[in-house]
Amino acid sequence: MKQITVIFFGLSGSGKGTQAKLLLEYLAKNDPERKALYVETGARFREFQNSDNYTAKKVKEVTVAGKFLPPFLPIWIWTSLLVENFTGNEHLVFDGVCRQPEEGPVFDSALQFYGIEKPIILFLSTQNKEVEERLLKRGRYDDTHEKIGERLNAFEKNALPAVEYFRKSPTCRFIDINGSQTIENVQKDILKALGI
Repeated sequence: MKQITVIFFGLSGSGKGTQAKLLLEYLAKNDPERKALYVETGARFREFQNSDNYTAKKVKEVTVAGKFLPPFLPIWIWTSLLVENFTGNEHLVFDGVCRQPEEGPVFDSALQFYGIEKPIILFLSTQNKEVEERLLKRGRYDDTHEKIGERLNAFEKNALPAVEYFRKSPTCRFIDINGSQTIENVQKDILKALGI
């Protein structure tokens, strides 16, 4: 199987994490000779904020307040994962990168640096009401009506410009996926879009 690079975009609760994990399982089963590197910034930040250092404490303050971290921090998370783990041969699956406009060009430059041509951007399209219901069922500590509303507003204000950057970029393939379908149908559409 040809090496693939996939970047998942969508609202919080759109199914990005679920679909990324299903894709990783598919790749492990169907291309066992090639590893996959999964870059999921949200989980890394949740893990990092429990570290015993000043930056981690500041990160926790910002995330607990439901605010966006300055762009240098998410860029540091995903660039350090690439620098430390990418050998040039792995499939790359990104979830939770480029949630702010400033990250888009930096991310684009990283992919160009590694010679990754035409990465595939998968945008899981869902309605606000639907993702709110999904997140409330998930039951994470920050999944309250107020916090979910803040995240949805932040997505429109900050992440959508980054999404549009990639939608217009000639260096990527941008694919809209209906994220309101069943998990199985979303996965089928993704595999079809990837041609695998």
